[in-house]
Amino acid sequence: MASSIPNAPSALNCQSYVGLRSPQRSFNFCFPQAAKKSFPSRIFVVRASDSDFEAAVVAGKVPPAPPVPPKPVAPVGTPVVPSLPLHRRPRRNRKSPALRSAFQETSISPANFVYPLFIHEGEEDTPIGAMPGCYRLGWRHGLVEEVAKARDVGVNSIVLFPKIPDALKSPTGDEAYNENGLVPRTIRLLKDKYPDLVIYTDVALDPYSSDGHDGIVREDGVIMNDETVHQLCKQAVTQAQAGADVVSPSDMMDGRVGALRAALDAEGFQHVSIMSYTAKYASSFYGPFREALDSNPRFGDKKTYQMDPANYREALTEMREDESEGADILLVKPGLPYLDIIRLLRDNSPLPIAAYQVSGEYAMIKAAGALKMIDEEKVMMESLMCLRRAGADIILTYSALQAARCLCGERR
Repeated sequence: MASSIPNAPSALNCQSYVGLRSPQRSFNFCFPQAAKKSFPSRIFVVRASDSDFEAAVVAGKVPPAPPVPPKPVAPVGTPVVPSLPLHRRPRRNRKSPALRSAFQETSISPANFVYPLFIHEGEEDTPIGAMPGCYRLGWRHGLVEEVAKARDVGVNSIVLFPKIPDALKSPTGDEAYNENGLVPRTIRLLKDKYPDLVIYTDVALDPYSSDGHDGIVREDGVIMNDETVHQLCKQAVTQAQAGADVVSPSDMMDGRVGALRAALDAEGFQHVSIMSYTAKYASSFYGPFREALDSNPRFGDKKTYQMDPANYREALTEMREDESEGADILLVKPGLPYLDIIRLLRDNSPLPIAAYQVSGEYAMIKAAGALKMIDEEKVMMESLMCLRRAGADIILTYSALQAARCLCGERR
């Protein structure tokens, strides 16, 4: 019994393909009489080859395509002027999102953020009035939860700032190197929970000082340099013993980086890095931070050890000293008002540069956003990008979690 299957070309509408002809042959297949099965008809589709399409185009049978788009019309009243004789028009590289993205010179990611976190002895998370969205976190619960949120969006570096009970403060800040103090306990807890978390610590006496200064205060009001450095070395070693990855002297005492390096190495902590607050200015942008830690100076100001905001070249002096003493990272504080200093250090040092977007910068963006004067999210992201563009490798910012969520496409 013979069964005929429709041939392939009859299933192909050749009128849809310019220059193609339908083959004339048919295909017949014979099946033995003993075969009891019946086979349904099948259709075979034969696709034209590249050479068939090319031959059609060569023959002038070009397939249809959308027409040339019309030239956009200018609004009524636009003056008719000759084109400017420009060989280079920079706007050409900005004309579409794809091109702007391709040529973007500076990038930012959650890996560039270090998240400053305030901790205290309590169980509850206490809001900080001058810093909306920031809290004094309970070190056993609230802190661990906040770190988990940050890690979920790629922020795996934090820096700890403790709120110390007044009863533990003293003129010499001895609580700073208590092995069972708030910071060492917190480091041990976090390292037990998240071994790969990068923990930066603050090395300074102001949270522990009954005078609220970064160093020991003599009776005539002078901040004692070398005696303070002695205390800072003990503080840094204690933090390293607890598991700190990076100790960060923010005190601005002379010679403290070299002394810390020697003290850490002597105790076997050669692997612990030092991020020096190289250019920390006596700024008015720190107010909300001091409220968060209740660490305002009891008298006077910090101008005898922090830098004058009017000074530029002095930052080079501090940079060279910190480099020679063994600093691993150089930090500029504040951030956005000091972009020129960030660039200065970037252009003159091979070391990584950090910028601290301080509490006053954060609070201003939050306040203006709450009043609908600015788009808070866009201004936040722009300010961080500017710090990166100026030369910062990492940014300490209270917006780290919020910014990382934006970069990850989240909205919470």
